[in-house]
Amino acid sequence: MHLDGGRRRGFFLTLEGPEGSGKSTQAQRLAARLTAAGLPCVVTREPGGTALGEAVRQILLHAPEPSPAPAADALLFNAARAQLAAEVIVPALERGEIVICDRFGDSTLAYQGFGAGQPLEALRSLAQFAVGDLSPDLTVLIDLPVEDGLARKQADEITRFEERADLDFHRRVRDGFLALAASEPDRFVIIDGRLTVEAIEQAIFEALRPRLGPGGPGRKVPTRTIAGAPDASPLHSSEPERSSLRMDR
Repeated sequence: MHLDGGRRRGFFLTLEGPEGSGKSTQAQRLAARLTAAGLPCVVTREPGGTALGEAVRQILLHAPEPSPAPAADALLFNAARAQLAAEVIVPALERGEIVICDRFGDSTLAYQGFGAGQPLEALRSLAQFAVGDLSPDLTVLIDLPVEDGLARKQADEITRFEERADLDFHRRVRDGFLALAASEPDRFVIIDGRLTVEAIEQAIFEALRPRLGPGGPGRKVPTRTIAGAPDASPLHSSEPERSSLRMDR
């Protein structure tokens, strides 16, 4: 939904998942594929995507000890989110573009809510204050076991959430994402993060394509959610063109 409750022309897709699930890679691959097909895309991330958001990102991901309190985390994430929505997401949707966002409000519910124990309703109210009724049209949850995801992280990708949180925290986060997906099956698609990069890309594309409708963003048609599975055989396509990909970072 639009911030002011009005009708919008674009399409808002978010990618969620535990650490190491490959969201950033898939965001860029999907955008390249859509751009090659002539569909304008904006790729962005949380926290970040704006000058203010990137500054907040450094505080959130690399804060010195002692770590911010969970409530402070939630406030900072939503401050960055409010700026990202106003400066990047809503204008792109109003232009009729597809917005692909690496994390959004579900991450705050999973990490600060299920993971750190903050009240979910309070977090939802905070998000409502930050972005109004703005909500993804489709959320792809790339799910995989916590141990597998953490093992994928490179040294330069380690943040305080990997350094200072134990496995139980990350398991609660994963369980939280799955609970959120179960509560909104029409919005979420769950894809097995143990599939190949190419298979995950294809599963995301197949989930998105019918939701855009024959005319692209703004002409969506109802569809049942679909998901990749370890024993699935997703269709494969040739590597998409990588030109004209715009990154809002």
